[in-house]
Amino acid sequence: MQPSRAITIAGAGCSLLDRLYSPVDFAGAAFLRYCSKGKGDGGLVPGKLVFAEELEAFAGRPLAEIVREISGGAGPTSSNLGGPAIVALINAAQLLRSEGEAVSYHGAVGDDESGRLIRSIIARSPVDISHYRTVEGASPCTYVFSDPGYHDGHGERTFVNDLAAARMMGPEDLSAEFFANDILLFGATGLVPRLHDALADLVRAAKARNRITVVSTVYDFRSERANPHRRWPLGASDETYRHTDLLVTDQEEALRLSGTADLEAACSFFKRRGVSSFIATRGPDPIRFFSDGRLFRRCEGEMEVSAAVGERLRSGEGSGDTTGCGDNFVGGVVASLAGGLMRRERGEIDLPSACALGIVSGGFACFYLGGTYLEREAGEKRRAVGALYEAYRSQVSGALAIEPFPEIP
Repeated sequence: MQPSRAITIAGAGCSLLDRLYSPVDFAGAAFLRYCSKGKGDGGLVPGKLVFAEELEAFAGRPLAEIVREISGGAGPTSSNLGGPAIVALINAAQLLRSEGEAVSYHGAVGDDESGRLIRSIIARSPVDISHYRTVEGASPCTYVFSDPGYHDGHGERTFVNDLAAARMMGPEDLSAEFFANDILLFGATGLVPRLHDALADLVRAAKARNRITVVSTVYDFRSERANPHRRWPLGASDETYRHTDLLVTDQEEALRLSGTADLEAACSFFKRRGVSSFIATRGPDPIRFFSDGRLFRRCEGEMEVSAAVGERLRSGEGSGDTTGCGDNFVGGVVASLAGGLMRRERGEIDLPSACALGIVSGGFACFYLGGTYLEREAGEKRRAVGALYEAYRSQVSGALAIEPFPEIP
């Protein structure tokens, strides 16, 4: 039976200003000087995140000096809206704009110039920010160092996060209006500590209202710093897993959350803990996924990355980097989930098709700087991603039957 109303999406978690420095040579002396010497010691690690105060303690120098040395004294290549929650929501809203879904973000931003810039950027997207409150103090910021030549040209980034106003956001800031939405995304709450520590309670409250819960993770530097030899908690307890309809991680996060040595063992861990469906991204390598049949149809397997994206990158098209690829992946999956719920009951939605939209959404993020793409006109991004989606359908047609990309009304 088709639902009688539009599907609404709300998200909470990480939203901040990304200050991107590119290119940075991860093999250069300036970067290597601040690289980690041991797990959780506060030093930089390619592909991972550290908190600003931890890096300062590790280096014995203020962050401004560290950034100046690594960047060679150059200013940021660009400043853009970042954060796994807001970037995913913007992508989902852009892909769904023609279908009438309502997408909202619930969070806190500082009353500074960065906060005003963040608001002005989101205002150019289809996301509702009427629940995005302004608090006294600085806005969250991440310094993103990008080496496009890393991983044999696939690129990699390293992140330094200044929590600022994100320290103030807590579970009490999520009102009944948040829980009234159909799909609830908890994106990278590890960068919003009070929200992350309450994650088990939040997803339990969502499931009590029969909402769909999507949890996407981030490198949990707090837990790694506290005990680098134990598995990371997801919120205050493993009950978070039992109330999670879809968990999206990268491979490293999956291994650290599960305390296992390989991805197959991690999948088994998440199944035992009650996760309904799971996706792990692995950079340029195939993603891994499973579903137990409660939300998506029962399935399990791997899917390769987009060949069309790879060909365009090798041809030198675009001037982007890999910043925001994972965040846009999540947004593509959420958009596909919302579209599926418009047409089908729970348990009948196709997870590989959702993964396909995630894969090409993440790939499209390689063609511009930063995580957030601002459209010149409504439907622009949907058309571009749709073309990549259809190319991807052809690419995997011998192994998977991916659903056609919905036509633009």
